Amino acid sequence: MSDYYFRKCNINPCGKSVGDCTVRAISLALDQPWETTYIDLCIQGFKMCDMPSANSVWGTYLKHKGFKRSSLPEYLPEDYSVSDFCADNPCGTYVLACSGHVVTVIDGKYCDTWNSGSEVPIYFWERRR
Repeated sequence: MSDYYFRKCNINPCGKSVGDCTVRAISLALDQPWETTYIDLCIQGFKMCDMPSANSVWGTYLKHKGFKRSSLPEYLPEDYSVSDFCADNPCGTYVLACSGHVVTVIDGKYCDTWNSGSEVPIYFWERRR
């Protein structure tokens, strides 16, 4: 499946592509090394007595980094996808929470290890400028 908005990338230092989507997405959104993000999320999880990949943990981390959480508008169709989000948001940095997946959108392109363009975002975090 081809997708104009897809940019294949994997910043995991060992090339792994399963289980660390939260770390990969946040690293890309913050333009920081995977290792830094992983350690920071572990520390945040420790403080909150939860796993680093828990929505509340990485959400708190993004909030501290200047991101704002938003819900998708009610009028959007139920099958509104990551690709649709990219088309509607050609500028800015976003971290999208999907069911069981996290992906970053930077200036209208989603960066991921696989073509997750058909995933449905539940909510998103936007970097404040």
